[in-house]
Amino acid sequence: MSFDTGLGTSAVVVLPLLVAIAVVASRYAELRHDRGIVTAGLRAVVQLAAVGLVVGFALQSLWGALAFVLVMFTVATVTSTRRIRSTAAVPRQYAYCALAIGGGAGVVLLLLILPGVVPRNPETILPIGGIVIGGAMNATTLAGRRLLSEYGTRFGEFEAGLSIGLMPRDAFKLVAGPVAGDALLPALDQTRTVGLVTLPGAFVGMVLGGASPTAAAALQLVVLLGLIAAEALAILITTELLARSRLPDGRTVSS
Repeated sequence: MSFDTGLGTSAVVVLPLLVAIAVVASRYAELRHDRGIVTAGLRAVVQLAAVGLVVGFALQSLWGALAFVLVMFTVATVTSTRRIRSTAAVPRQYAYCALAIGGGAGVVLLLLILPGVVPRNPETILPIGGIVIGGAMNATTLAGRRLLSEYGTRFGEFEAGLSIGLMPRDAFKLVAGPVAGDALLPALDQTRTVGLVTLPGAFVGMVLGGASPTAAAALQLVVLLGLIAAEALAILITTELLARSRLPDGRTVSS
């Protein structure tokens, strides 16, 4: 088994330097993510090394690929839950994140795989599943944090809405709902600027693998539109679940 990464010895110097640059920028900007940057970098090294071995087995069968996609979904749910919990403690938070990520990603993956829009093989299902689940995870995290933060900041307006007869769901969506749309901006900007500012991974990977630019562009279009749909659904589900949940007093929500 070969462990040649193809990066060269210079990567041993440059990659830690990139982490150091991020840490310095975080410290001077007071982002409070110094430790998180280092931890994320170290985890990425370990996890990608392990995944590189496991994916080889997952790609040998359809069931192996589906099992790995399920692992991705589980990790995504835990990650979103932890991020949102740091903003406010919400009952049934794991279930909410699972529904948002699973609902958004599940609908899109079924629409892509069952009709044969993308090939029904492990080599396609595994990467596309990871991309779509990752997008739904990011949207769920961003939407959840923004919604709860806005709810906490504008709790007085929420109470005012209740005082004039609005149901809690409607009052929540009135004061916090509009900010949830911010979570969709990265996917929208990536799609709007594709080919002009960015060349996404699916496109580059296919071209490097020998596919024609036309075929690569077609698959990338499927991925980008699938991401928008999955993330929009995840944001919708997150908003509706939080609007119907018994939320803490907004004045106790951390900033």
